[in-house]
Amino acid sequence: MPQEAFAVHGLSDDFLKGKPFFRQIMENFTKFIGESKMVIHNAAFDMKFLNAELLKAGGRPYPLDQAIDTLTIARKKFPGAQNSLDALCRRFSIDNSVREKHGALLDSELLSDVYLELIGGRQPDLILEQQPKDFDLNSLEKPRGLQRERDTQLNTLITEEEELAHNKFVAALGEDSIWKKHYC
Repeated sequence: MPQEAFAVHGLSDDFLKGKPFFRQIMENFTKFIGESKMVIHNAAFDMKFLNAELLKAGGRPYPLDQAIDTLTIARKKFPGAQNSLDALCRRFSIDNSVREKHGALLDSELLSDVYLELIGGRQPDLILEQQPKDFDLNSLEKPRGLQRERDTQLNTLITEEEELAHNKFVAALGEDSIWKKHYC
């Protein structure tokens, strides 16, 4: 193992002894990935390595657009800022204190949290509180998109079973539930 590579990932020759070669697990890997998008930090870099291994093992390379590149997203969102995985963890207060080296499992777990932050999926400050009894939804200004009436009603995509389950759920919330208020 080259010393430079070992310094990055910490995988020694002794550790790798007896582990399968990529060509031995390629079929399971490609079945697992299928046509799903892969979330990758610096996808252009990693896809080159992945595709080189696929080709070497007789497989087909993945198109670059099958990867969602979190580095590209971060650079657009935070131009000029540090956008390494560690820097993004710091920016989003994601605990990466156990990360000493690059490791596939830990890095993928951290990246999943970073990706959610980048796309606005994690919202720890979103608090859904019950409104005071005297709160009047009708007093709120209506959002501009809701001001015009639709010419034709949209067809519902829910099944009768789903509608019954929803109505049962809403009924269980009680009369003061926000779901019983009419805002539109």
